[in-house]
Amino acid sequence: MREVVIQIPDFNAEQNIEIEVKINGKKKVLEYRVEILEWEHQEPSPQERISILKRYISDHNDNWELMQIGSPTRANIPIMFRRKKINQNSGAGSQNSEFESPIPDLQ
Repeated sequence: MREVVIQIPDFNAEQNIEIEVKINGKKKVLEYRVEILEWEHQEPSPQERISILKRYISDHNDNWELMQIGSPTRANIPIMFRRKKINQNSGAGSQNSEFESPIPDLQ
């Protein structure tokens, strides 16, 4: 099992969520961000929604990795990102994710 579901209180979108956990006695801090992507025009077609979503994700800050895409509504779609951990052993400036993302690449 690679997932644990934690219920968190309601929060405003565009805010960071920091979770401190211990895994095998080692403390880790995981930081998440939920963003609400508003559709560019009223009720875009499914193909337009896919294009908007792909563009939004590809233009997103490289320090964050995609974790989950929520259920879309007529007005928007929630997207959750996790901050990438900087790998101290890979040299200056290199970043690696500590955990694998459960979301496959969008095709």
